Amino acid sequence: MRNKVSVLFLLTGVLFAASLLIANILASKIIMIGPWSAPAGVLIFPVAYIINDVIAEVWGYAKARLIIWAGFGVNLLAAVFFALAITVPAAPFYEHQDAFQSILGSSIRLVFASLMAYMAGSFLNAYVMSKFKLMTKGKGFSLRAIVSTLAGEGADSLIFITIAFVGIFPTSVILTMIVTQALLKTAYEIIILPFTILVVTKVKEIEGVDTFDEEISYNPFRLKQI
Repeated sequence: MRNKVSVLFLLTGVLFAASLLIANILASKIIMIGPWSAPAGVLIFPVAYIINDVIAEVWGYAKARLIIWAGFGVNLLAAVFFALAITVPAAPFYEHQDAFQSILGSSIRLVFASLMAYMAGSFLNAYVMSKFKLMTKGKGFSLRAIVSTLAGEGADSLIFITIAFVGIFPTSVILTMIVTQALLKTAYEIIILPFTILVVTKVKEIEGVDTFDEEISYNPFRLKQI
């Protein structure tokens, strides 16, 4: 008998991919949050990590791995078609080609930085969530959500900002952006944690699932194990 596809799992996967896509578009702008500078993607990117936490907590690492790769595919596809839309000649009456290219025409360097940072951070987040859950026998969700986010967001911020902006901004600015982005995203996770706990509790109740990854391969490329 085939496994029944969960509607909630599909919905969380779609929201995960959408959050990443929006974050990558917003990342082309650098904003100020108080005295700190950070890519505008920081406004929504933490949502993806919260969803990652929910998926890893409820359905386990294997399902999180599947969604992470799906998110990668969506963002890679978007980058390809953004580039295609920019390359195709604009209509004679279209006056916004420069603005269109400025927003969606991220350089190959930015696309590469974004995808590499996303993959490393997302897999690290899911791995820490899964391992921590086994260690605590399912207790202390709040702590493992915060620790996994700090690890994942830290890796993501370090990789993305280093690859994207080294040689462009001064080292002091880059270091400030890395620390600021990681801390802001983790703070976001902490602030919204009560809502995350509510969602996890409700999803477990509806799905009747609470996965423990006792016999699982953490190889990120082993997609068959879902």
